[in-house]
Amino acid sequence: MTVQSSPTNFADRHIGARRQSDINTMLKAIGYDSLEGLVDVALPESIRAPKPLALQPAMTEAQTLAALRGIAGKNKTAVQMIGQGYYDTLTPAVIRRNILENPAWYTAYTPYQPEISQGRLEALLNFQTMVADLTALPVANASLLDEATAVAEAVLLMRRANKAPGAGAGKTVLDADLLPQTLAIVLGRAQALDFEVEVADLSAGLPAGAINGIVLQQPGVSGRVFDHAPVIAAAKERGAMVTVAADLLALTLIVAPGEQGADIAVGTAQRFGVPLFYGGPHAAYMAVRKGLERSLPGRLVGVSKDDAGLPAYRLALQTREQHIRREKATSNICTAQALLAIVASMYAVYHGPDGLKAIAERAHAHARTLAAALTSAGLELVSGSFFDTLTVRVPGKAAEIIADAEGRGINLRVIDADTVGVSTDETTTADTIAAVVAAFGATATATTETGADAGTNDGTAEPGFELPADVVRSSGYLTHPVFHSHRSETALLRYMRRLSDRDLALDRTMIPLGSCTMKLNATVEMEPISWPEFASIHPFAPDSQTEGWRELIADLEQNLAEITGYDQVSIQPNAGSQGELAGLLAIRGYHRSRGDEQRRICLIPASAHGTNAASAVLAGMKVVVVATAPDGSIDHADLQGKIDANKDTLAAIMITYPSTHGVFDDDVRLVCDAVHAAGGQVYIDGANLNALVGLAQPGQFGGDVSHLNLHKTFCIPHGGGGPGVGPVAAKAHLAPFMPGDAAAALDSAQSGLNGAGSADSASAGVPISASRFGSAGVLPISWAYVKLMGGDGLTEATKSALLAANYVASRLNEHFPILYTGTGGLVAHECILDLRELTARTGVSAEDVAKRLIDYGFHAPTLAFPVAGTLMVEPTESEDLAEMDRFIDAMIAVKGEIDQVAAGDFTAEESPLRKAPHTAAAVVTSNWDRRYSREQAAFPLASLRTDKYFPPVGRIDGANGDRNLICSCPPIEAFEDAPAASVEKSNTAVPAAAATSTQNR
Repeated sequence: MTVQSSPTNFADRHIGARRQSDINTMLKAIGYDSLEGLVDVALPESIRAPKPLALQPAMTEAQTLAALRGIAGKNKTAVQMIGQGYYDTLTPAVIRRNILENPAWYTAYTPYQPEISQGRLEALLNFQTMVADLTALPVANASLLDEATAVAEAVLLMRRANKAPGAGAGKTVLDADLLPQTLAIVLGRAQALDFEVEVADLSAGLPAGAINGIVLQQPGVSGRVFDHAPVIAAAKERGAMVTVAADLLALTLIVAPGEQGADIAVGTAQRFGVPLFYGGPHAAYMAVRKGLERSLPGRLVGVSKDDAGLPAYRLALQTREQHIRREKATSNICTAQALLAIVASMYAVYHGPDGLKAIAERAHAHARTLAAALTSAGLELVSGSFFDTLTVRVPGKAAEIIADAEGRGINLRVIDADTVGVSTDETTTADTIAAVVAAFGATATATTETGADAGTNDGTAEPGFELPADVVRSSGYLTHPVFHSHRSETALLRYMRRLSDRDLALDRTMIPLGSCTMKLNATVEMEPISWPEFASIHPFAPDSQTEGWRELIADLEQNLAEITGYDQVSIQPNAGSQGELAGLLAIRGYHRSRGDEQRRICLIPASAHGTNAASAVLAGMKVVVVATAPDGSIDHADLQGKIDANKDTLAAIMITYPSTHGVFDDDVRLVCDAVHAAGGQVYIDGANLNALVGLAQPGQFGGDVSHLNLHKTFCIPHGGGGPGVGPVAAKAHLAPFMPGDAAAALDSAQSGLNGAGSADSASAGVPISASRFGSAGVLPISWAYVKLMGGDGLTEATKSALLAANYVASRLNEHFPILYTGTGGLVAHECILDLRELTARTGVSAEDVAKRLIDYGFHAPTLAFPVAGTLMVEPTESEDLAEMDRFIDAMIAVKGEIDQVAAGDFTAEESPLRKAPHTAAAVVTSNWDRRYSREQAAFPLASLRTDKYFPPVGRIDGANGDRNLICSCPPIEAFEDAPAASVEKSNTAVPAAAATSTQNR
């Protein structure tokens, strides 16, 4: 039965169990008469907020959209020719509507359960293949957060992987022609980890001294293109590793980094159909040479086989996925940019190698035409060798030219008073070039008036300024049939539909993942992100054009501060893990400002999210683990002992509240007070904020800083593994150390370099992401959610989440004991089902249950986190009673099958649990020899006879995929117009080892 809704109250649409009769049913099952009574017992009085949230009253959907239209109207769209790593692009409408705006894709969760993720895994494998081909490096990951942080990850990879004598401890050398925001990010990471960095013009050769690694840019931010092979060879002779930050579109014309000898290539796929989004979200990439694949940060899709021997995809090397290994961590990457990587991959599938090359040639031709016109007018170019970017010397006239161009509706790059940058792209037209020429005060020639237009490639660019012969690419790329078989819109539409049909996402079923909060991503919240007034704004556009964006962001930050009880919020971190890092860097900055450089010890409970320890390591801290008591709370004796042992060096404690075990611990204030008394700061992980909004504020019950997950509590969808946004919220004393603007921070960072080339440790406001507002493009979603719900609606949502979790726990406790409970035997917003005794008695594992749930049409709960042998369930407030009962019925039926094993009807190995999931092909085979019926395999509940989901593959052999690592589409040496059927046959996949955690930061 559907939820009774009001046409004007959005909370009634968002909250699933909204009818009073449903609420009463759930309360009766738990043993309470009222929702308030339940909340009063579950939530400690000591942390309850004294007053309601001071937010404006809830708005209707129509009012919210009208308000967003007004805000968007304050932004001014322009022809964006600023470049600096961000380019306008044309998102094919078929991809925009059927990927970016399609809930089958954007509501999917990270593919930790690969059998129900084959569609998005294939799309990500296409992305990896695209990157590997264009960079000429054999292994690429499934995306990173942005180009600047990807370069930082590459620097750290070189520092840990380079074992050459003397080079391992050497400095990192950054080419001066790197993007400014990249330089700022790397210098900030170097400051935190205390390693030496030098910025130098590498076209003039390598600097003196031991070098661990170098980073080059191709093309450089100046637009310069030159042969990197000599400097790469020189670096290798001195034992250094080499990273090249490369433009993927340029690589269709320019010799690939791998062909020049680079070890690592990084960059962004933004210009492959992903809108500017005022700076993000955009899919970054990393590709590495053979031998570095096991050091690669982020997620890696690979190919393995299922139990029938058929190819299947999975996350490869998953036991080291994210490199979250507590104090041994090398990266804290968790949430990446899967949805945007999928958009970019489909862009490459749609255009193919010829189409991509044609787009690159048009952009290059327009740049050449512009160069010819400007040099004919007597203007000087910084480099006469370029792909799409010109840096023009205009002594004393830069401001005048910038203003003239802006008056013509064109944004150029402000470099300094004497220099202007211009970048062409896929959207550039001959008219645009003519207008730019006029802004420089030059006279348009016949060539600029009739030159290569965006819709043609007529070869009329002015002769000269061709790419140097030694950088022109001659090798092939994107030879696999998938990049040749979907050129018509019909073919691509059907390909994307086939892939989405292979997956289970939130648009088809409840996803009961503990701690990952898979709740409603309302259509009204999603709609505005594609509006041009939001999507087509360059992150470095002048403030006069971004009033709407900055108004929305400031308002959202203020609302989040009110919700959390902190004094200041920064939305710059573009993932939860990056929010953690930002908060810890703020703590380090605070201690440094007080002369307490020695305070580097970070206490972390044993049950904490893996990213906590990883982020602490990246912030330059030393992790000390605090034991967990039998009831799941912090062991106070162990805590106090470790505080006493590190009193003078204690920097912080990181705690999650409610705890990672899904319980409201009564002692949270005692923990905070003990750490504060020792001079430390308290970091409260905001992963479980969905249990607190409107009821308690971390900033008021002891927290100094927290990160929030907008892709959890505040309705930004997970997108199959990103985008995420992880704002950091802090008290006033930490506010000066909140994330700085990378584009503005470079001058101070470089001026802070001491004689040895290491960053000055006293600098504040370390930038976290490449752009000032991180993944701004998805912020209208959370802004709309807060406005639609209002303070009362947000509070009701939290109460409903507590009700839902306790209802599920009470219904399932007799079948699967609840591992941890708090006061009154209640849980918070999630519960842990303990299967360990059942496993010991029957051999049926928690993983067997997870796979069997696929046959019931469900994504599994969180497997083996935070305790091995358990499942953690979070129903969220968005699920209605009927859907929760459907899940409960499935779990009870699964328990009945476990009982069959216990009774000896069949062994665990012979059971439908171990054989799960069951594909349609397995069920209809003529050779059915299993101990249970086909009906039990496919239709264990009568309700499944309609709308049955069959997984496309059976249980995947993870170990096989790790032993035989295949992370790109198989190469096709001789390919000519292969039919689409060959794509279906040859695009095969990978599973990886079973996940130890399904946390999505």
